[in-house]
Amino acid sequence: MPARSRTSFLAVGLVLVVFAVGAVVAAALLLGRSVPVFGGGGRIAVVPLNGVIGTGQGAIHALERFRDDGSVRAFVLEIRSPGGSVGGSQSLYRELDSLRHDDDRPIYAWIGDVGASGAYYAALGADSIFALPGSITGSIGVIMEFPEFDRLMDKAGVRLEVIKSGEHKDMGSPARKLTDSDRAILQQVVDDTYAQFVDAVASNRHLARDTVKALADGRIFSGVRARDLGLVDGLATFSEVLARAGRATGLGDHPPTVRPTERRVGILDLLRGVSQTRLEGWLASWTGWAGFGGGGAPRLLYQWR
Repeated sequence: MPARSRTSFLAVGLVLVVFAVGAVVAAALLLGRSVPVFGGGGRIAVVPLNGVIGTGQGAIHALERFRDDGSVRAFVLEIRSPGGSVGGSQSLYRELDSLRHDDDRPIYAWIGDVGASGAYYAALGADSIFALPGSITGSIGVIMEFPEFDRLMDKAGVRLEVIKSGEHKDMGSPARKLTDSDRAILQQVVDDTYAQFVDAVASNRHLARDTVKALADGRIFSGVRARDLGLVDGLATFSEVLARAGRATGLGDHPPTVRPTERRVGILDLLRGVSQTRLEGWLASWTGWAGFGGGGAPRLLYQWR
């Protein structure tokens, strides 16, 4: 083959390869998946947990995607959250716990300014938890709160007629006061989810249940105090946790990282219509709002208020 033809053939081949790689990367980004690594290099997956926890699905979906990524050597949950819904916190914990037991790649949780209540619950699914000396953590407990509008409705001359199948079907409605039996039922639910939190801390932190209960009255702790009590494994900056993960996986003190792609809700999304899940995530990221909560029904929260 003449030299000029060979050069042209190689140039066309190179262009096709570059085009193919670009198409794969573009497809991955459009589908919200991590960009594949070519050449066999490893990296650390960083999953942010910011703001009030609603459904927890953003972090869960990121973990699911990175779980299937062969280039990921370790996971770091980067926490800046006061907690949130019981369901979202437990779902994220269970996802991490499942990954921890089914996969030999290390999982680290790092607490920034705040990682309290449900965010701390989620962190219990990691192999190790680290915090800054001044991080706010703890707040082990449950809260349920809702407004009562009955007196305001009386003043406005408004009544809400309710037809229900049982005495307690509308307990927690803002249109009426709680009865003693309503309050007893709700307290039982709060106590049950509180016990689940205490059990999770005792099991994952290898602490006696009575020891955890003595700490689990909703109080917060600094990172230093949490370390001394055995609630976290040590004190470290985010960079130090990444370095630890890099050394543990043979990637060195400055390992490459990958984060989930974030697509914000824009004006066009609102005009076209946007799913409740995405709208909740966007509102939570900007305002700390915890979601629609089942149409205004009282919510159980693992949240530092």
